[in-house]
This record gives sequence, structure tokens and C-alpha cells, in this order.
Amino acid sequence: MTNRVTRSPAVGVERRAGPATLPGMAAHAQPDAEAADGSSAEVGHDGSTPGHDESTVGHDGLIKVRGATEHNLRRLDVDLPRDRVVAFTGVSGSGKSSLAFATVYAEAQHRYLESVAPYARRLIDQGTAPKVGSITGLPPAVALRQQHSSGSSRSTVGTVSRVSNLLRMLYSRAGSYPPGRTPEELAGTFPRDAAPLDSDAFSPNTAAGACPSCAGLGRLHTVVVDRLVGDDSLSIRDGAIAAWPGAWQGKNYRDILAELGVDIDAPFRTLPAASREWLLTTEEQPTVTVHPVREAHRITRPYKGTYQSPRSWVLHTFATTKAAHLRAKAASFMTEETCPACHGKRLNARALEVTVAGRDIAAATAMPLTRLAAFLRSARTHPDTAALPPERRQAARTLITGLGEQLDALIGLGLGYLATARTTASLSAGELRRLHLATQLRSGLFGVLYVLDEPSAGLHAADTELLLTALRRLKGAGNSVFVVEHNAQVLGAADWVVDLGPGAGRHGGQVLFNGPAGQLRQVPESVTARYLPPSTPVAPGPDRPRTPRGWLRLTGVTGHNLHELSAGFPLGALTAVTGVSGSGKSTLVGRALAGAVRAHQHADGEPPPLPDDEDGEEDGGAPAADPADRVTVRSGEGLQHIDRLVVVDQKPIGRTPRSNLATYTGLFDSVRKLFAAQPEARRLGHTASRFSFNVAQGRCPNCLGDGVVSVELLFLPTEAAPCPVCHGARYNPETLTVRYRDRSVADVLAMSVEEAREFLHEVQPAARILDLLADIGLGYLTLGQSATTLSGGEAQRIKLVSELHRAPRGHTLYLLDEPTSGLHPADVDLLLGQLQRLVDAGNTLVLVEHDLRTIAAADWVIDLGPGAGDEGGRVIAEGHPRDLAGQGAGPTAHHLRRHLDARSGAGSHAPSDARPGT
Repeated sequence: MTNRVTRSPAVGVERRAGPATLPGMAAHAQPDAEAADGSSAEVGHDGSTPGHDESTVGHDGLIKVRGATEHNLRRLDVDLPRDRVVAFTGVSGSGKSSLAFATVYAEAQHRYLESVAPYARRLIDQGTAPKVGSITGLPPAVALRQQHSSGSSRSTVGTVSRVSNLLRMLYSRAGSYPPGRTPEELAGTFPRDAAPLDSDAFSPNTAAGACPSCAGLGRLHTVVVDRLVGDDSLSIRDGAIAAWPGAWQGKNYRDILAELGVDIDAPFRTLPAASREWLLTTEEQPTVTVHPVREAHRITRPYKGTYQSPRSWVLHTFATTKAAHLRAKAASFMTEETCPACHGKRLNARALEVTVAGRDIAAATAMPLTRLAAFLRSARTHPDTAALPPERRQAARTLITGLGEQLDALIGLGLGYLATARTTASLSAGELRRLHLATQLRSGLFGVLYVLDEPSAGLHAADTELLLTALRRLKGAGNSVFVVEHNAQVLGAADWVVDLGPGAGRHGGQVLFNGPAGQLRQVPESVTARYLPPSTPVAPGPDRPRTPRGWLRLTGVTGHNLHELSAGFPLGALTAVTGVSGSGKSTLVGRALAGAVRAHQHADGEPPPLPDDEDGEEDGGAPAADPADRVTVRSGEGLQHIDRLVVVDQKPIGRTPRSNLATYTGLFDSVRKLFAAQPEARRLGHTASRFSFNVAQGRCPNCLGDGVVSVELLFLPTEAAPCPVCHGARYNPETLTVRYRDRSVADVLAMSVEEAREFLHEVQPAARILDLLADIGLGYLTLGQSATTLSGGEAQRIKLVSELHRAPRGHTLYLLDEPTSGLHPADVDLLLGQLQRLVDAGNTLVLVEHDLRTIAAADWVIDLGPGAGDEGGRVIAEGHPRDLAGQGAGPTAHHLRRHLDARSGAGSHAPSDARPGT
């Protein structure tokens, strides 16, 4: 998961002055906006902004939003204090992001773009102006969003944090060169290629710096020719060559060989040795005319076919494919080894000759950030630095100072255990988010509005304290900090809280509370208030711990910071794997456990799918080449009890706007079949495919099924306008004439899950899918909502629903990576209820989790730590949550003990109706 940082500087001009508002009336809805229960639309528990102190905010310290109608906001008026940490909260879909990002930040960005030269404006992704009457008092804004992606093997901690830039500059300008290579000794007397190296020469991602043998990857992949042939007693026609693709492409290569005169019906071992070697390994690509054998009911014509040897196909597929199953197949015919030229350091010999304080840059980038900071401090007084000419010595001091400031920001956010060479693909979402936040901490900006999307998501309670310190530093530097949050720890530390609701979608979009955090508990309409300590309700779980039906044990797990670790997971139970960020949780569960189960299930030799892409979809990156990213398991026990493995992560469920909730879950298949079964459809001869907006026969010919058309305004933002032909319906008129209960297929796609649940209650399996979506807290989403607009938490719950509605297929192991990340506690209860039902059905669940309420509801807890990086990677405690809290000594046990003690003191119970209006 990556986090996109965008900024809109210099937003000093207000678009339109709003109505004068006294500080005591800072948040209210327009008179015609009604609450969900039909009562007065005045918001705040007493109709005003609770506790609003004029001396605290001042007349000039407000961002005043008037008439906001973005998404589900109901003509919202709200005053937000500047120079404070303001938390926006509410159940998922209540309108938090719509207010903070789609309205406040979008308006700041829009105003900045109005000040940019028209030509430059064309080069910027401008978006559309927010739907708001006016916003006054708006400072320039910087946004740190959640954006999920796989990352590439060349993206590292150093490149994201920009530490690598300064480090390469340090080695270029202040490094110790071998004799005859320093600027002073060159003096024009040495060959041109011996000149001091530019900073690009210290990057493995450039031609100047990359090792020529491995292209800067540090690993070499070699095809093993003996593996290309599966059974040499078979003929080529019968499948002797295992490395070729299946279906038509494999048949094409066989037919080409026949045209080239190779006997494809003889046992492969009987072919001449020279012929076998050529057809397996040649790099030639001869093109011949192929005359295929005529097949029944198929027209076959001669065509030009180009041959590609199995070795060439494996190399090409491994290097270029984005399909996980194809890459895995290609990898099964190859060996991987450390590059003998650079020994895994990824750089060429010239770059590795240059040192700072006796170490080359590869050694420096392999250090954890804490050790790198100590190394740079010692480099200031190292003899090599002292021996530099004055101007280069001064450059060294300046660069080391800048590096120290960057490293301090990273270490202060709890990331000191990471190395700059660590690939971002191996990082958790929380780690990646803090990397981006660290760049803002040292930016030195003043008077800026920072808008952060769930910064505590994926963080341990101990790491959240570090985050809060960072947010206070941003505020202390003269900035405003707006956070969209669910974490009670963050809400309690905020200066100001804006609670939206009361429900999700059309049941939300109103401000229930706008004031100091301590007064939120006094608002009875607020769902959030019910989950604030000390009255935190108990999460759904069994009355007593389940008895395991057996154990799944891993021994000798090694990778990242795990060294010969052993761990046991109870079967038929819910296990939470806990620990501070960087302690090794994701490595143990997502890499070691998932990899061991896959390897056992594919022990017959068929290559398992890659761990980073369970569904075999495009994942956007090559396999990680860094040897440090490899995870191995010496042995596993109990793997034979697992029939299926399901990994549910927060990756996007679709890559294009055409993918949506209905298509991903399979719900749309039932809808299309339903419309195809209507009398009018049968009369017109329409099949189910006619009702797909991706098929030419049924979709609108103007917008091609998108429902919108892009309007290019040249120097203004490109606008997405409803299609003038179908008016957003996506289909052509003939398709829309088919009705079910007086609704067209376009009307169904426009329904929310809640509405469709009632409309399609007699249609199976659609009704079952809709029930699950509503029960898991997604009733506010629309069926046709583009998958690209869904959050990571929404995507993960949709993936879970897609699994839940299928018929049981044996004992399934479910692995979930931080399933509660980014969810409101009320939504966590709905999700956890579904997870507990999966366990009750006889399955095994393993969660990587930080949420204390979820951990307390688990049957078993495995706590890793005690710290991060080299200070973690060990099982420091395991057992039932109460046993862990009572006897454990790590950070998780400490915070879990406080949580359970507070809950016991309050005597709280789970609320019977956690989500109004759903």
C-alpha cells in the first residue's frame, strides 16, 4: 500500500464570503436538512457547538464551510478551528472523507490551481471543484492519502523517504576515492572515464550505477534446461515440453516445429541431440507459414507463425508478465542466485570503490536507520573525512547534517529498524504511511493545513503514541492538522472532534458534534461516543475460548527479522498475531504461514501462486530481488488438515472504473440472468450478456457503457459529465425497455446495497450476497460504484463477502492482514461477527491485528517483539488474551491489560444496535 502526498500551496484567496457565524453556532445543517429520525436538523447534542470557547479559537481562527453537498453531505455548514489537531470521525460512509478531503482539501487545491499559469495547469491532474457554497479562512493544504499499490522491487525505504538522494550525494561529493580517482589527483591527466562519479552512479536504478551483470537487481535468474522437458518419453505433440504455455500458444509452437521439419510425434529422447538443444535453447525466432490440421466445425487457414524456444519463453515471461500464475510457472524452470559480480550489492565496481568512513554505499544502505544515524555521526570525525580538502570536508558536514535531520524524523516515528535498502513492497501499510509523514515533519512549512487519512491505521498502540507526538510537532510548528480517524487513542488526544452520522450513506452526512474531544461522550446520538473509554463495549466473541481441533506448527522460520522462529496456530479457532510495527507479524503470517500451506498444497510439483497475489491478478511489479526479502520455513506440522487457503488483504478489488461492487462479488451475474428471463427480453431474443455494460450490443454507443463522458476544457479541469445520450444509464434504449418490477438494469445498478436487498430479496444468490454485504456494514455502497473509489477496508470486506457466499469446501484457513484497519468500532463489531461465524463453521482464522477489542475477542494470541527490527522477531508471549494480559511483559500485554481493566471497571456490554439507519 502506498500513500500519495499532494499539496496545494498558496491558497490565500477566498472564493466567496459566507454568512456571519458566531463561534457558539459553529455547526448546523440547513433548515431543510432533516435528521435521520425526522427531528430538527440542528446538530450538536444541544443544537450548538459544545464547549466552543471564543478565547481559544478567536474570530479569525476558523475555516467556515457553508452548503457542502459533496457525496452524502446534507447541505452542511460547519466551522473548523485552525492551528489545532481536528479529528473527523463517524461510522464508515458517514461523510468524514467527503468533508475533510472531497470538500475542504479539494477546495484548497482548486484555489491553488486557479493561481497556476494556464499552460502549467494542463500538466496537473486537477480533479473537479467540490460541491460547496463557500469556504472562508482556508489556508494552503497538504494531503496524505491512503493509496494501495504493490510497489516495485526498485522502490525502497531510501527512495520514498529521500534519504537515498542525500546519501548518494554524500558519496559523490565527500567520498574517499581510490588513489588516482580523487578530483585533485585527476587534474586532467587520467582517462575521462576515471572522473569523479556523479550521484547517479551510486544508484542501482540508473545505467551509470547498476551492476551490468544483474541490471541492478542483485540476483541472477538462470534457466535450467533439464527442467524444460517434463517427460522425455513423450512426444512433443503429447506434451513432452513442460515449459511451453498451454492452450493455443503451445499448439502453435508445436505446429511451427512440424513445419520446420522436426518430428513432433517421436519420443523426445529419440530426437538428435543437436535438434533437442536447438529447439529448447535457441534465441533464433524463425517465422514460417503454418498449415493447421482442419478441425470439425472450425475454419482453419494458413498463418504466419514465429517460433520461440522454451528457454526464451521462460525468460521473457518471467521478466515481463504481470500475471502471478505465469510468473510462478516461469520461475519453476529457473534457479536464483546472488549475482557473482556485485555479490548482491546491485552496484557496479566503480561505485563500490568509493567509501565514507571506510564503508561503501551498499554497506550504508543495508544498515537499520538507527545504526546509519550513528555511523554518520562518527563519519564527521573519521580520519578519512578529516583528510578531505576543505571544500569537500564542508560538503560532508552539510550533507551529514541534512541526513541526520531526515533520519531523526524517521526514527522519531518508530521506523529506526528499517534499512534504506528495504523494498517498499515488503512494508506494511502503517510503515509506508509513516514514511511519507516523516517527509512532512522536516519540511519546515508554516501556516499549512495538513489533511491525513487515518494515520493510525495499522499501528500498534505503542506506535500510535509516536504518531501523536509527530502530529503535535506539526501543530507546534504553526500548522493545522485535520485527521480522518476512528482510533479512540487519537480521538482522545485531539484538540477538536467533528463527529458525522448518525449512520452511513443516506443515513449520514450530518454533523452530530463539533467541539472539544472530552465532550463527545455527552452526545446520545453519536455511535462513536458509545465506544470511547472507559465504556468500551465487548466485541463479538465466544463465551469461552474454543478448544483447538489440532495445531498447525511452523519451525525454523527465517526471513527479515525472524530467525529460526517457531510458532503454533490452533485449528478451528481465531488467532490474533500481535506486536509493534516491524516486529515480524506480516512476515510470519503473510509470507511464512501462507507460503508453507501453498507449498504443501502444491507438493505434486505444480508451482504455487505467488504470495503477493492470491487471485492471480495483475500485481504491477516483478518479484522482489532483494535477498533480505526471502522467507524460508524449515518444517511444518498439521498442514495436511488444511483443504483451502484464502488470503484476504486490502489491495484494490479492481484496476479500472468498469470494475464495481456488483461485478466483483458475482451479484451482477444474477441480475443479468434475472433480466434475461423477463418476457420482454425473451421476445426480443436478449441473453444475459445483453445486460452487461461491457458488451457492445447492450451498452450505450456514445459513452461505451461508462455512463459519463470526459469534457476537455483545455485550461480548466477535465469534467466528467453524464452522457448526453444515455444520461448516465450506461445502456442503449432497447436494453432499458426490459423491466423487472418496473425497474431497469440501470436502476438496479444505481441502488444502494440496502435498497437492492429489499428489491431483490426473492432472487438467489443475489439476496444472499446482499444480506452479507449489509451484515458486514456495507449497506451504504451502491451496486454500480466503481471499485477504484473503494477504501482498503471496504475492498477487504467485499473480498470476504465474495468468499462467504460460496458453498463450504472443506477446512479453510483464512489469513487476514489487519482486517479492522480503517474501520469504525461499530463496523469492527459487524466484521468480527462474520469472522466468528466462519470459525464456528469449523474453519481456522489467523489475523494480523492491532485493535485491542478484536485481540480480546480472539481464542489465541501470538505476540511478537518485544521491539521492531532486530529488537523483535521473537514470540514473547502466547495464550488466551486474558492470560497474555495478566502474565505478558511486552507492549501488547501492557495495552491489553489497560483495555481489559477499563472494560471490567465499566461493566460494559456490546450495544444491541451499533449502527443506526442500517
